[in-house]
Amino acid sequence: MKNNPGSKTPAEAPPAESLTRLLGQSEHVKEMVEECAEELSSVNTVLKEETAAQNQLSGIEDALEKSEAIEGKVQEAADKLSVVNHALQVEVESRHLLEQRLTTITQEEALARHAAFHDPLTGLPNRALFDNRLEHGLAQAKRYAWTLAVMFMDLDDFKKINDVHGHHVGDAVLKIVAERLKQSTREADTVSRHGGDEFLCLMKFGNVHDVIFIAEKIANAIQLPCQLSIGELIIRPSIGISFFPKDGITVLDLVKSADQAMYEAKRNKSGYAFAQ
Repeated sequence: MKNNPGSKTPAEAPPAESLTRLLGQSEHVKEMVEECAEELSSVNTVLKEETAAQNQLSGIEDALEKSEAIEGKVQEAADKLSVVNHALQVEVESRHLLEQRLTTITQEEALARHAAFHDPLTGLPNRALFDNRLEHGLAQAKRYAWTLAVMFMDLDDFKKINDVHGHHVGDAVLKIVAERLKQSTREADTVSRHGGDEFLCLMKFGNVHDVIFIAEKIANAIQLPCQLSIGELIIRPSIGISFFPKDGITVLDLVKSADQAMYEAKRNKSGYAFAQ
């Protein structure tokens, strides 16, 4: 048997419409049951009176006929209640499945957003998220006269690690470095993997001594021996530092200035250097 294309089952109808209809049906059934209860009460009263008066049997027979009729109506109400309850059960299951789908979709969207703005190897924010936070930081810094610092860091002789030991060792080093960077910076700072063995850090600070302290803390942490499958390796970073507004007022200018300062630190083997 084909269903009417224009009709909707409780599971197919919009949730609010379906529930409203089911509640209406339930209310109708409730009225039927109440009506049956009133009529049964009336019949019981008659039966009691007839029994007490020992009246003619015709009255009792009439009452019994009414009782049977009422019994049929009660049975009809029970059948309809069963249908309504089944429909409600279908609705509950439908809602449950919908909630599961929404939860799955929400989780997938969260994973997609995270993947779009984070480096898959280290889990750090990627360049897109770093640029976004730096843009926001610059807007706040211009408004409240804050001073921002951008650090550009890469790892000395990292290419040799990949060439000699393989990329799996290089990836292990990058993950260790990323974790040490997170541990060496403040919660309000943004640490990002720029690409390859290059990392960026954005921070707001009170004076230059704060930046020097963090730069030295990072350098010391990175240089601790890395325990790897091939044994122990010591990694040395080179860090370039630029300041807003002294060394630039845009994202591109600040990153470029910090990049140039990083090459100066690498040439001088000084660990870190400031943009000039």
